[in-house]
Amino acid sequence: METTTLTLRVSTEMKEQLDKLADATHRSKSWLAGEAIRQYLDLEAWQIGEIQQAIKEADANEFASNEEIDVIVKKYAR
Repeated sequence: METTTLTLRVSTEMKEQLDKLADATHRSKSWLAGEAIRQYLDLEAWQIGEIQQAIKEADANEFASNEEIDVIVKKYAR
C-alpha cells in the first residue's frame, strides 16, 4: 500500500493521550492516528450510504405502513 505524509494540529491533551496509547499498545503514533482516521472514514462512508439509500426509498414512496409502525411501537411501549 502506498502511503503519504499528512501534517495536522491537535491539542496538547490529545497529543499526550496519543503518546500514552502508543506506549501502552507498542504502536507508533502515526499508526494509531492513521487507524483512527480510517475508522472514521469507514463510519462516515457507511452513514452516507445509508442516508443515500433512505433518500432513494423515500423518493420511491417506500415508507412503513401504519401496521408496521404499530408493531414497532407496541414492541417498545410500556
